[in-house]
Amino acid sequence: MSSTVAQDGLPAPQRYGAIITIALGIMMAVLDGAIANVALPTIARELNASPAESIWIVNAYQIAIVISLLSLSFLGDMLGYRRVYQVGLALFIATSLFCALASSLNTLTVARVLQGFGGAALMSVNTALIRIIYPQRFLGRGMAINSLIVAVSSAAGPTVAAAILSVASWKWLFLINIPLGIVALWLALRFLPDNPQKAKQQKFDVPSAIMNALFFGLLITALSGFSQGQNGWLIVTELVVLVLVGIVFVRRQLAMPVPLLPVDLLRIPIFSLSIGTSICSFCAQMLAMVALPFFLQNVLGRDEVATGLLLTPWPLATMVMAPIAGRLIEKFHAGLLGGLGLAMFAAGLFLLALLPTQPTDVDIIWRMMLCGAGFGLFQSPNNHTIITAAPRNRSGGASGMLGTARLVGQSSGAALVALMFNLFHDHGTHASLLLAGGFASVAAVVSLARMTQTRQTAES
Repeated sequence: MSSTVAQDGLPAPQRYGAIITIALGIMMAVLDGAIANVALPTIARELNASPAESIWIVNAYQIAIVISLLSLSFLGDMLGYRRVYQVGLALFIATSLFCALASSLNTLTVARVLQGFGGAALMSVNTALIRIIYPQRFLGRGMAINSLIVAVSSAAGPTVAAAILSVASWKWLFLINIPLGIVALWLALRFLPDNPQKAKQQKFDVPSAIMNALFFGLLITALSGFSQGQNGWLIVTELVVLVLVGIVFVRRQLAMPVPLLPVDLLRIPIFSLSIGTSICSFCAQMLAMVALPFFLQNVLGRDEVATGLLLTPWPLATMVMAPIAGRLIEKFHAGLLGGLGLAMFAAGLFLLALLPTQPTDVDIIWRMMLCGAGFGLFQSPNNHTIITAAPRNRSGGASGMLGTARLVGQSSGAALVALMFNLFHDHGTHASLLLAGGFASVAAVVSLARMTQTRQTAES
C-alpha cells in the first residue's frame, strides 16, 4: 500500500489510514511542547534542579525542533517524506522512553533534544504528505484537519498534563507516547504514500545545515533569554553573532540552485506574503495566550481552574471554524478568507483589551470565541496557500517553512509579552493585547494583499 502515488491523492480507505497517522504524530509532537510546562515544578523537585535550570526541559525540545526543521524538510524532498516521517516516529518513540527513564536534569535535557529532532521530523513533512494524501480539490479539508490537530493539541497541553499528573508521576507524560507512537508507526508503514517525484538534483549541503541550526538556534535562544530576563550583554552578543551568521547563510543560499533555506520559494509573492501573515498571526496569538492568564488571575482574581475554563472557548471556536474554512477554500480566495478571519481575530483582541473593569464571564467568553473563530478561519486557508504555492518537488521546503514561521512567531510573541510587562508593569496584559491586535491587523492587511496574486503556481 505504500507504493508511489502518481494519481491525484489516495483512494478513500488508504487516505483515512494515512491522515490518522499524520494526526497522531503531530498531536504527540505538539503536545510534548506544551505538557512539560505544567510539570516543571514537579520534575525540578524530583531531579533536585532549580526552577531556572528546569526551563531547559522546555527550551531543549523547542530549540531542537527549530534548528532541524528546514534540514529535515529538505531531506524529505530528496529521500521521501514517508521515510523522514517514519524515522521521526521511531526516534520519537525511543526518546520518549529515554525521557521517562532519565534520573538527572542533564540526562532529561539530552533526551528532550533527541525527542525534539524526532518531533521536527514529523512537523517538517506533515503538510507535504497531506498534499500527496488528498486530491487537489479536497486539499483544504486535509489542511483543516492538520490545523485542527495543532490548535487543539497546543490548547489541550496543560489540561492533558494536569490530568496525567493527578493520577501518575511526571514520567507518564512521556510514557504515554509509546503506545500512541507504536500505533502511528504501524499506520505509517501500512498507509503513508511515497513522493510522486523526488528532487534527484538536490544535494544536501552540510555547511548550510550548520548555519541554519546556528541562525535559528541563536534566534530562539536570544528571544527566550530576553523573555526570562537574562544578562543583556549575553543577549546582545547572541544577536550580533545571529546577524553575522544570517548574512553569510543567506548569501550562500542565494548562490545555490536548490537552497536549504527556501529563498527560491520566498521569491513567489503569494508564498512570502503567506509566510509573513503566519508569523504575525502566531506572534499575536502567543502574545494573548501568555498574557491573558496573568490578567485573569492577578487582576480579576480567578483561580487556575476558572482561568483554564475561560481560555477554553478560544480553541473550541478554532475547532469549529477550521473544518468550515477547509471547505470554504474550495470556493473563495485564501487572501479573502484570511483577511476576514484576521480582522475578526484583531477585533476580538482589541475588545479583550477594552474589557470593563469588572467583566462577567460572558463578557470574556464571547470575546475569546471571536478570537478563536477568526484564527480558525485564517489558518487552514493560509496553510493551503503556502503548500500549494510551491512546486510539488519542493513541498518539503514549503512544509518546513510553514512550521518555522509558526515557531518563530510563537517565540517572538512570548518574548514580547516579557517586554510589555517590563515596560508597563501592572498594565502589561493590556499592552500585550493591544500589541497583539496590532499584529493581527497587519496580518489581515497582508492577507488581503494576496488577492492580487494568482491563487497558486502551476504544479511541476
